[in-house]
Amino acid sequence: MSDYKALENQFQRLLHLNRRPVAVAFRDQAPQSVEKFSGSEPAGCSFWRLAASGRSFSTQPSDHYNCPVGSYTHHIALPEDRAQELPSILGTMTELGYLKMEEVPGIPVLKDAPKNVVYAPLGETPVAPEVVLFVLTCANMMLLEEAAIRAGVAAKMPMLARPTCMAIPAAIASGMVTSAGCIGNRVYTGIGEGELYAAVPGSALEALARELETISSANAALEQYHRARQQQLSTA
Repeated sequence: MSDYKALENQFQRLLHLNRRPVAVAFRDQAPQSVEKFSGSEPAGCSFWRLAASGRSFSTQPSDHYNCPVGSYTHHIALPEDRAQELPSILGTMTELGYLKMEEVPGIPVLKDAPKNVVYAPLGETPVAPEVVLFVLTCANMMLLEEAAIRAGVAAKMPMLARPTCMAIPAAIASGMVTSAGCIGNRVYTGIGEGELYAAVPGSALEALARELETISSANAALEQYHRARQQQLSTA
Protein backbone atom coordinates (compact mmCIF):
# COMPACT_ATOMS: atom_id res chain seq x y z
CA MET A 1 0.00 0.00 0.00
CA SER A 2 1.21 3.52 -0.74
CA ASP A 3 2.62 5.75 2.00
CA TYR A 4 -0.52 7.85 2.40
CA LYS A 5 0.86 9.80 5.34
CA ALA A 6 3.78 10.98 3.20
CA LEU A 7 1.40 11.78 0.34
CA GLU A 8 -0.84 13.85 2.59
CA ASN A 9 2.19 15.75 3.91
CA GLN A 10 3.34 16.40 0.37
CA PHE A 11 -0.04 17.73 -0.75
CA GLN A 12 -0.25 19.85 2.39
CA ARG A 13 3.19 21.36 1.76
CA LEU A 14 2.50 22.19 -1.88
CA LEU A 15 -1.15 23.22 -1.67
CA HIS A 16 -1.35 24.78 1.83
CA LEU A 17 -4.60 22.94 2.52
CA ASN A 18 -7.10 24.29 5.04
CA ARG A 19 -8.66 20.84 5.41
CA ARG A 20 -7.18 17.38 5.38
CA PRO A 21 -7.80 15.37 2.20
CA VAL A 22 -10.44 12.70 2.73
CA ALA A 23 -9.92 9.12 1.57
CA VAL A 24 -13.07 7.26 0.53
CA ALA A 25 -13.01 3.48 0.05
CA PHE A 26 -15.70 0.94 -0.77
CA ARG A 27 -15.32 -2.48 0.80
CA ASP A 28 -17.35 -5.67 1.13
CA GLN A 29 -16.09 -5.91 4.71
CA ALA A 30 -15.19 -2.92 6.86
CA PRO A 31 -11.70 -3.14 8.39
CA GLN A 32 -11.88 -4.37 11.99
CA SER A 33 -9.49 -1.60 13.03
CA VAL A 34 -11.98 1.09 12.02
CA GLU A 35 -14.91 2.10 14.18
CA LYS A 36 -18.40 1.76 12.77
CA PHE A 37 -20.23 5.05 12.50
CA SER A 38 -22.97 5.50 15.06
CA GLY A 39 -25.48 8.30 15.14
CA SER A 40 -27.11 10.25 12.35
CA GLU A 41 -26.00 12.74 9.71
CA PRO A 42 -28.21 14.60 7.22
CA ALA A 43 -26.15 13.69 4.14
CA GLY A 44 -23.35 11.47 2.92
CA CYS A 45 -21.13 14.51 2.42
CA SER A 46 -21.42 15.17 6.15
CA PHE A 47 -19.09 12.21 6.53
CA TRP A 48 -16.49 14.15 4.52
CA ARG A 49 -16.51 16.84 7.20
CA LEU A 50 -16.03 14.29 9.97
CA ALA A 51 -13.13 12.60 8.20
CA ALA A 52 -11.46 15.93 7.38
CA SER A 53 -11.56 16.73 11.09
CA GLY A 54 -9.52 13.60 11.84
CA ARG A 55 -11.99 10.76 12.30
CA SER A 56 -11.67 7.35 10.61
CA PHE A 57 -14.83 5.22 10.43
CA SER A 58 -16.99 3.03 8.23
CA THR A 59 -20.61 3.47 7.23
CA GLN A 60 -23.29 1.07 6.06
CA PRO A 61 -25.89 1.85 3.39
CA SER A 62 -28.49 2.68 6.05
CA ASP A 63 -26.26 5.50 7.34
CA HIS A 64 -26.81 7.24 3.99
CA TYR A 65 -30.60 7.04 3.84
CA ASN A 66 -31.13 10.59 5.13
CA CYS A 67 -29.89 11.99 1.80
CA PRO A 68 -31.98 10.62 -1.09
CA VAL A 69 -29.80 12.34 -3.69
CA GLY A 70 -26.57 11.08 -2.14
CA SER A 71 -28.05 7.60 -1.90
CA TYR A 72 -28.88 7.84 -5.61
CA THR A 73 -25.33 8.80 -6.65
CA HIS A 74 -23.96 5.99 -4.46
CA HIS A 75 -26.35 3.41 -5.94
CA ILE A 76 -27.95 2.86 -2.54
CA ALA A 77 -31.59 1.85 -2.73
CA LEU A 78 -33.81 3.48 -0.13
CA PRO A 79 -36.05 1.15 1.91
CA GLU A 80 -39.65 0.84 0.81
CA ASP A 81 -40.96 3.15 3.53
CA ARG A 82 -38.59 5.93 2.36
CA ALA A 83 -38.57 5.28 -1.39
CA GLN A 84 -40.72 8.34 -2.12
CA GLU A 85 -38.15 10.72 -0.62
CA LEU A 86 -36.07 10.82 -3.82
CA PRO A 87 -38.91 11.79 -6.20
CA SER A 88 -40.14 14.21 -3.55
CA ILE A 89 -36.87 16.15 -3.25
CA LEU A 90 -36.34 16.03 -7.02
CA GLY A 91 -39.83 17.44 -7.45
CA THR A 92 -39.04 20.27 -5.05
CA MET A 93 -35.77 21.02 -6.87
CA THR A 94 -37.46 21.15 -10.27
CA GLU A 95 -40.28 23.36 -8.96
CA LEU A 96 -37.66 25.78 -7.64
CA GLY A 97 -35.87 25.80 -11.01
CA TYR A 98 -32.79 24.27 -9.37
CA LEU A 99 -32.55 21.51 -11.97
CA LYS A 100 -34.52 19.97 -14.80
CA MET A 101 -35.77 16.43 -14.49
CA GLU A 102 -34.12 15.48 -17.78
CA GLU A 103 -30.73 16.22 -16.18
CA VAL A 104 -31.11 13.41 -13.63
CA PRO A 105 -30.18 10.47 -15.93
CA GLY A 106 -26.89 12.25 -16.73
CA ILE A 107 -25.77 12.38 -13.09
CA PRO A 108 -22.85 9.94 -12.51
CA VAL A 109 -23.72 7.02 -10.24
CA LEU A 110 -21.55 4.29 -8.71
CA LYS A 111 -21.60 1.11 -10.77
CA ASP A 112 -22.31 -1.08 -7.77
CA ALA A 113 -23.99 -0.46 -4.43
CA PRO A 114 -21.36 -0.32 -1.66
CA LYS A 115 -21.67 -2.62 1.33
CA ASN A 116 -19.39 -0.47 3.49
CA VAL A 117 -17.89 2.97 2.88
CA VAL A 118 -14.69 3.79 4.76
CA TYR A 119 -13.85 7.45 5.41
CA ALA A 120 -10.55 8.67 6.82
CA PRO A 121 -8.04 11.51 6.61
CA LEU A 122 -5.75 10.55 3.73
CA GLY A 123 -2.71 10.09 5.97
CA GLU A 124 -4.58 7.68 8.24
CA THR A 125 -6.55 5.62 5.76
CA PRO A 126 -6.46 1.93 6.70
CA VAL A 127 -7.13 0.78 3.13
CA ALA A 128 -6.30 2.01 -0.36
CA PRO A 129 -8.98 4.58 -1.30
CA GLU A 130 -11.00 4.59 -4.48
CA VAL A 131 -11.24 8.39 -4.33
CA VAL A 132 -9.57 11.20 -2.38
CA LEU A 133 -11.43 14.48 -1.88
CA PHE A 134 -9.56 17.79 -1.71
CA VAL A 135 -10.97 21.16 -0.66
CA LEU A 136 -8.96 23.86 -2.41
CA THR A 137 -8.81 27.58 -2.97
CA CYS A 138 -9.09 28.64 -6.60
CA ALA A 139 -5.35 29.35 -6.83
CA ASN A 140 -4.41 25.91 -5.54
CA MET A 141 -7.06 24.26 -7.70
CA MET A 142 -5.12 25.74 -10.61
CA LEU A 143 -1.96 23.94 -9.45
CA LEU A 144 -3.69 20.58 -8.93
CA GLU A 145 -5.50 20.78 -12.27
CA GLU A 146 -2.27 21.60 -14.09
CA ALA A 147 -0.56 18.67 -12.32
CA ALA A 148 -3.43 16.34 -13.27
CA ILE A 149 -3.13 17.38 -16.92
CA ARG A 150 0.63 16.81 -16.83
CA ALA A 151 0.15 13.41 -15.17
CA GLY A 152 -2.52 12.39 -17.68
CA VAL A 153 -5.13 11.78 -14.98
CA ALA A 154 -7.46 14.74 -15.56
CA ALA A 155 -10.99 13.90 -16.65
CA LYS A 156 -12.03 15.33 -19.99
CA MET A 157 -15.18 16.91 -18.62
CA PRO A 158 -16.14 20.38 -17.38
CA MET A 159 -16.31 21.42 -13.75
CA LEU A 160 -19.17 19.59 -12.07
CA ALA A 161 -22.08 21.33 -10.39
CA ARG A 162 -24.85 19.83 -8.26
CA PRO A 163 -24.94 17.42 -6.59
CA THR A 164 -21.40 17.49 -5.20
CA CYS A 165 -21.46 13.79 -4.31
CA MET A 166 -21.54 12.81 -7.98
CA ALA A 167 -17.85 13.77 -8.06
CA ILE A 168 -17.03 10.40 -6.44
CA PRO A 169 -18.46 8.13 -9.18
CA ALA A 170 -17.30 10.62 -11.83
CA ALA A 171 -13.69 10.43 -10.59
CA ILE A 172 -13.77 6.62 -10.47
CA ALA A 173 -15.02 6.49 -14.06
CA SER A 174 -13.12 9.36 -15.66
CA GLY A 175 -10.13 10.61 -13.65
CA MET A 176 -9.67 13.71 -11.53
CA VAL A 177 -12.72 15.94 -11.60
CA THR A 178 -13.36 19.37 -10.13
CA SER A 179 -16.61 20.44 -8.53
CA ALA A 180 -18.04 23.81 -7.62
CA GLY A 181 -19.96 22.11 -4.84
CA CYS A 182 -23.66 22.60 -4.14
CA ILE A 183 -25.60 24.50 -1.50
CA GLY A 184 -26.44 21.35 0.48
CA ASN A 185 -22.82 20.27 0.60
CA ARG A 186 -21.68 23.74 1.61
CA VAL A 187 -24.16 23.75 4.49
CA TYR A 188 -23.31 20.24 5.66
CA THR A 189 -19.52 20.56 5.34
CA GLY A 190 -19.00 24.26 6.06
CA ILE A 191 -16.44 24.79 3.28
CA GLY A 192 -15.64 28.41 2.49
CA GLU A 193 -17.18 30.56 -0.21
CA GLY A 194 -13.87 30.66 -2.08
CA GLU A 195 -13.24 26.91 -1.91
CA LEU A 196 -13.87 24.19 -4.48
CA TYR A 197 -13.53 20.39 -4.62
CA ALA A 198 -11.24 18.07 -6.50
CA ALA A 199 -11.98 14.34 -6.52
CA VAL A 200 -8.95 12.23 -7.40
CA PRO A 201 -8.89 8.48 -8.10
CA GLY A 202 -6.77 6.79 -5.45
CA SER A 203 -4.77 5.04 -8.17
CA ALA A 204 -3.69 8.43 -9.55
CA LEU A 205 -2.41 9.94 -6.28
CA GLU A 206 1.27 9.10 -6.60
CA ALA A 207 1.53 10.31 -10.22
CA LEU A 208 -0.37 13.46 -9.30
CA ALA A 209 1.93 14.15 -6.35
CA ARG A 210 5.05 13.76 -8.52
CA GLU A 211 3.79 16.16 -11.16
CA LEU A 212 2.58 18.61 -8.53
CA GLU A 213 6.19 19.08 -7.44
CA THR A 214 7.13 20.11 -10.99
CA ILE A 215 4.06 22.30 -11.46
CA SER A 216 4.53 24.09 -8.13
CA SER A 217 8.17 24.84 -8.90
CA ALA A 218 7.31 26.00 -12.43
CA ASN A 219 4.55 28.30 -11.19
CA ALA A 220 6.85 29.86 -8.59
CA ALA A 221 9.40 30.67 -11.30
CA LEU A 222 6.75 31.93 -13.69
CA GLU A 223 5.26 34.16 -11.00
CA GLN A 224 8.60 35.94 -10.67
CA TYR A 225 8.86 36.20 -14.45
CA HIS A 226 5.40 37.74 -14.82
CA ARG A 227 5.90 40.13 -11.89
CA ALA A 228 9.11 41.38 -13.48
CA ARG A 229 7.32 41.87 -16.81
CA GLN A 230 4.49 43.67 -15.05
CA GLN A 231 6.96 46.12 -13.52
CA GLN A 232 8.84 46.61 -16.77
CA LEU A 233 5.92 46.92 -19.18
CA SER A 234 3.03 48.46 -17.23
CA THR A 235 2.66 52.19 -17.86
CA ALA A 236 -0.79 52.85 -16.40
